[in-house]
Amino acid sequence: MTADRPDAPASAPLTNAPAFADPRQQTLARLVRPLRLTRAGMLAERVTRAFWPLWSILIALAAALFLGLHETVPVEAVWATGALGLAAALWAAWRGVRAFRVPTRDEAVARLDATLPGRPLQALADSQAIGATDDASVAVWAAHVRRMADRAATAKPVEPDLRLSSRDPYALRYVALTFFVAALLFGSVWRAASVTDVAAPGPGSALAAGPAWEGWIEPPLHTGKPSLYLNDIAATEISVPAGSRVSLRLYGEVGALRVEESVSGQEDATGVVSAEGPASEAEAPATAAAQSFEVAQDGRIDIDGAGGRTWEVAVVPDQAPSIAFDGEMRREANGQFAQPFAAEDDYGVVSGRGTIRLDLAEVDRRHGLAAEPDPREALVIDLPLPISGDRAEFAETIVEDFSKHPWSGLPVEFRLTAIDASGNEGYSLPLELDALPGRRFFDPLANALIEQRRDLLWSKANAPRVAQVIRAVSHRPDDVFRSTSNYLQLRFALMRLESAAAAPDGIDEAAQDEIAEALWQIALDIEEGDLSDAMERLRRAQDRLAEAIRNGASDEEIAQLMQEMREAMQDYMNQLAQQQQNQDEQPQMSENTQEMTGDQLQQMLDRLQQLMEEGRTAEAQQLLEQLRQMMENMQVTQGQPGEGQQSPGQQAMEDLAETLREQQGLSDESFRNLQDQFNPGQQGQEGQQGQGQQGQGQQGQQGQQGQQGQQGQGQQGQGQQFGEDQPGQGQQGQPDQGEPGADGMPSAEDLARRQGELRRELDRQMQNMPGDGSEEGRAARESLGRAGEAMDRAEDALRGDDLAGAIDEQAQAMEALREGMRDLGEALAQQQQQGEGQQGEQAGQSNPDGRRDPLGRDGGTDGPLGTEENLLQGEDVYRRARDLLDEIRRRAAEQDRPEVELDYLRRLLDRF
Repeated sequence: MTADRPDAPASAPLTNAPAFADPRQQTLARLVRPLRLTRAGMLAERVTRAFWPLWSILIALAAALFLGLHETVPVEAVWATGALGLAAALWAAWRGVRAFRVPTRDEAVARLDATLPGRPLQALADSQAIGATDDASVAVWAAHVRRMADRAATAKPVEPDLRLSSRDPYALRYVALTFFVAALLFGSVWRAASVTDVAAPGPGSALAAGPAWEGWIEPPLHTGKPSLYLNDIAATEISVPAGSRVSLRLYGEVGALRVEESVSGQEDATGVVSAEGPASEAEAPATAAAQSFEVAQDGRIDIDGAGGRTWEVAVVPDQAPSIAFDGEMRREANGQFAQPFAAEDDYGVVSGRGTIRLDLAEVDRRHGLAAEPDPREALVIDLPLPISGDRAEFAETIVEDFSKHPWSGLPVEFRLTAIDASGNEGYSLPLELDALPGRRFFDPLANALIEQRRDLLWSKANAPRVAQVIRAVSHRPDDVFRSTSNYLQLRFALMRLESAAAAPDGIDEAAQDEIAEALWQIALDIEEGDLSDAMERLRRAQDRLAEAIRNGASDEEIAQLMQEMREAMQDYMNQLAQQQQNQDEQPQMSENTQEMTGDQLQQMLDRLQQLMEEGRTAEAQQLLEQLRQMMENMQVTQGQPGEGQQSPGQQAMEDLAETLREQQGLSDESFRNLQDQFNPGQQGQEGQQGQGQQGQGQQGQQGQQGQQGQQGQGQQGQGQQFGEDQPGQGQQGQPDQGEPGADGMPSAEDLARRQGELRRELDRQMQNMPGDGSEEGRAARESLGRAGEAMDRAEDALRGDDLAGAIDEQAQAMEALREGMRDLGEALAQQQQQGEGQQGEQAGQSNPDGRRDPLGRDGGTDGPLGTEENLLQGEDVYRRARDLLDEIRRRAAEQDRPEVELDYLRRLLDRF
């Protein structure tokens, strides 16, 4: 007996199975549906593999029609694309028909049988070859058939294999499908019908109204001119700005309208047509449905055809901007200069720059300037532009400080450049400056160091000569140095200079800059000094003023030095008055003692400034010497002797004043941190001459940066205070400054901690504050409450590292503190008047025998501040305010600064 016939076909029909095999018939009946599905899958496989190129080509052409691409390209391109697509589709169809074969039933049975173990379907088609008469053999065969039938009964339809990656390795079918889906989303099926107008042109394919067109002329955006709709322009001559773009749309039958133009200059630019093809592939055919070109020259635009129009176009050129210096340069005593200028352009200036070049021919080539100068690029600065408003015509002021530049004090040429949106540049006439403005040093030693610093920066070859001069100047330090610290710093810089100059290649650029910065800081410290004694500060101010008289200083420098002496004199008289106030008895006056009121002293100072400005140096020196002798022999008289004890009101006012000073110091440090966050390493170039020398080995300089920053140096735009702070007082008396960060600046967390401590100190002061029961006292408490809330917000902002927000809140806290102090002063004045029964129309007015300050002003009824009648008087206050505003404008015009800092500066400008 055998199970299979060796000569049986691979897939014999299942209907040939013996009729007596019931399991076989049942199995075949259950396999009808799997066989049909398997055959259908095979059909899908063969259709996909044979015709995928055809349907890919068809859907790509349909997508192009749905998107209306045939309306945007020349008719020639439509015909060429159509012919190419048709040929490709016919080739794909012919290839598919040749490769396609309909799957037969036997092929489906063979695929289904191949998925089953032992090929049970073929076994069921077999019949017993031998042993048909043997019962045992028949029984074994029947068991085999039943086993194969059970196995065949588990057959499932075979899934078709529709993968085409081996036949389409570049996935072109997916590209066509993506194109088709995009056309369905962004196009329209109805646009495909318009292809008949191109494929079969004729009289009936045009629009009912005949050929039509639309046109626009769009001027450049920076001109601010409106667009022109050509269909509404009846004139045949039009003027448009250069660079305007013309857009034309032609409707109707392709070729019915034709555009000819000579304004773009394309023919002149492309030249003649070569034998290989057109000169410009970007140039659209004259019959294209959509055309666009730029107006570059005078010419004509002609739409030729039914309903066409012709225009003569005149181009209005974009003129180059003009810029010129507008007024005299104003030099400040701190080294800054302000140069007004005016600029205009037909459509507006977008940027500008100022270029400063050394006028080498005018340099006095003597001493350190005799050497050949090192190559140095010209100074280029960004011009300030209006933040808002029209820039077609404006006037601005350049505010810069080049005190530390090597060309400071040397002849230079200054030229301005304005640039418009088209890139046109306009230049000013050169401004010849005899000396580039910079800070002048009146201390002889400081002036000598600055001169050697200039020589060192002029040429590296001057290094040995500079070292010799510095060594000669510092030969006898006791005669020229007031501070041992300054001498030690200079000796260290001298050793560094000599070491660098002795190198085989000479001094390098890094050492040159390092030593120049050290000399600047030493000279600055010598010039400004770090004097805690009021009398010594006064003597220093008088010495500097005398030096300025001898050297012929400018009016701005005279005004600065006079203001410095006034502040030093004020501090000296306040200190002298405080010392006498703490004594038990008033000083005895001799018969030859002369009395001088504050008004008389002020008249002497005004007379001194007038003599200096008029150039009468001999008389000015004589008057200055008299003033010096008078101040050394001065004694301050005051009424009500023996009052050495402070009242609660006085103590409260002094505590609030100290809180205000500490809050100002925190605000200054927050601003410095904000600058350091976005401009690391560049604070020294922002006018911080008064912060002391960091990293130069100074000793005994702690806590004095704020004092020096108030001498007109513009300390980061925050040093000048307008309020109850005394001029020149600065940041003295601040509490622990905290641990500095890695860059030498206190961290935001440390500032937040100190802000919280200051808030708690204010709460303590409010608990013990006098003045309850009066309207002014309640107003004072409300103001101080607002100050505390602002401090809380500032602390939260600092903890969140929002330095700009913290600075705003600190400014509000200081303003509220000032209001609270004014209200408290008025409340205390009313209490004193009620207690003493005094009569007067103004709160806080002292009696005729009451105390006066050294300048003859009323000292107030309680506390050192008194009223605000004589607070911050004189034109010097407005000059200081103008200087601060100019500095803010200058920094706001520097577009390379961080956006956070620029936003803060703009808010300052909007507020003031």
